[in-house]
Amino acid sequence: MSESLRGKPISASQVTLAQLMQPQHANTLGNVHGGWIMQLVDETGALACMRHSQQRVVTVAVDQMTFRQPIRIGDLVTMNAEVSYVGRTSMEAEVQVEDENPITGQRTHTNTAYLVYVALDEAGRPIPVLPLIPGTEAQQKRMQEGRAWQDHRLAQVQKNDRNER
Repeated sequence: MSESLRGKPISASQVTLAQLMQPQHANTLGNVHGGWIMQLVDETGALACMRHSQQRVVTVAVDQMTFRQPIRIGDLVTMNAEVSYVGRTSMEAEVQVEDENPITGQRTHTNTAYLVYVALDEAGRPIPVLPLIPGTEAQQKRMQEGRAWQDHRLAQVQKNDRNER
């Protein structure tokens, strides 16, 4: 069976982005601005979804972004992303953020983010994407959780639409 008929494995969407944090990325305390990390997370998640869909994508939601530890100037920040759920035209990406002191080698998981993207055709309209094929039980469970979150998101949108009338 061809890939276009059955989907793509989660592993095909995996992306890693690493960047050294410079003074222009930080506030007066020497911590990297959360907004800078959010931009890197968004770019990494988008790349994972582009790899899966082989289309341009736009961000439609950021479900969670909690910073557990500060990231300092001179640290290496690594983002690891993969698609964790696929709807008809939307995809959820999980992005793990890790901070590393390149001198000592000490690594710290600073946060995990979940973002939703929609694939677009050449005219900028949503386009269907291939199904996601889990490779492990953990990936299967995460896909089920992603479906539940998508149902929750859609219910919230409908609720907000009713409240705006």
